[in-house]
Amino acid sequence: MDFKEQFKKIIDENSIVLFMKGTKEAPVCGFSSNVVQLLNHYGVEYKDVNILEHEQMRPDLSALSGWPTFPQLFVKGKLIGGADIANELHENGELLDILDVN
Repeated sequence: MDFKEQFKKIIDENSIVLFMKGTKEAPVCGFSSNVVQLLNHYGVEYKDVNILEHEQMRPDLSALSGWPTFPQLFVKGKLIGGADIANELHENGELLDILDVN
C-alpha cells in the first residue's frame, strides 16, 4: 500500500498536521509528546496521524517530505520539521507566527 497520495490529501485538507508516533491523546514517544504539548500550549486545532498504524507509512512519508525522522509537523502544506525544530521555533517566538495564532 502506498500512503503518499493519502498523506498529500491530509496535508492539503488540514492547515496543521502532525505525523507522529501514537495519537495526540496518547503519544508513544517523547518527541511526539513534546510537539503535542507545544501545539496544545498554543491552543491550535490540528490533525494527528499515527504513523505506526502500518509499517509502510514511515518510509512513504519520509520519501514525500524528504525528512527522515518523526514526528513531522506540517503547517499550511509546508514541512516545519520535527521536535527539535518545533522546540527551537517555540523558544525564539517564531512558532507562534508560523501557526498564525493571535
